[in-house]
Amino acid sequence: MNTRKGKIAVLLSGRGSNFEAIYKNSTSADSPYEIALVVSDKRKAKGLTTADEFGIPTNFVRPRDFSSKTAYEKKLIELFEKFKIDLICLAGFMRIISPTLINKYPARIINIHPSLLPLFPGLEAQRQALEAGAEVSGCTVHFVDEGVDSGPIIMQARVRIEKDDSEESLSTRILSEEHRIYSEVIRLFFQNKLKIEGRRVKILT
Repeated sequence: MNTRKGKIAVLLSGRGSNFEAIYKNSTSADSPYEIALVVSDKRKAKGLTTADEFGIPTNFVRPRDFSSKTAYEKKLIELFEKFKIDLICLAGFMRIISPTLINKYPARIINIHPSLLPLFPGLEAQRQALEAGAEVSGCTVHFVDEGVDSGPIIMQARVRIEKDDSEESLSTRILSEEHRIYSEVIRLFFQNKLKIEGRRVKILT
């Protein structure tokens, strides 16, 4: 019987709190996946230090060392092939993915965003929600396509916006939901329970 766990690569640019949550869930006895590689475009990203502490292979790949985004992403592909990566998870990775990577891994790159997409895509989503006077925000896990936070939606979690919320307090509550649903989606992916239907994703039972 083949008991190989699915292998994921986490791409991050900062502290990597979602990476830590994914790692914690991956250590359960029944987890169908493991983190095989953590990559960052920032040498001093805290997530790299944390991954080292967990004993996970890491790699710093600096974009400016490459002549183009295509060359940069070909280096990432080289790493992913070396580590036999099945799924790529963006966790605060502050770069737009190009067709070079997307076409190589169709429906195998996912991202988490701190809003209920398609509302408030891009940077500072929590601030956008507060400035718009929204009563509800949340987070979204989606497949990555060539747009900005525009790929098929897999799962969302709602977070009510309180009258006295600041960007920081709202971000903190959204983050706790991010930690919950991201690992859930990864588990469903490796259980072959995600089916893309247009702009949304059906979760099979």
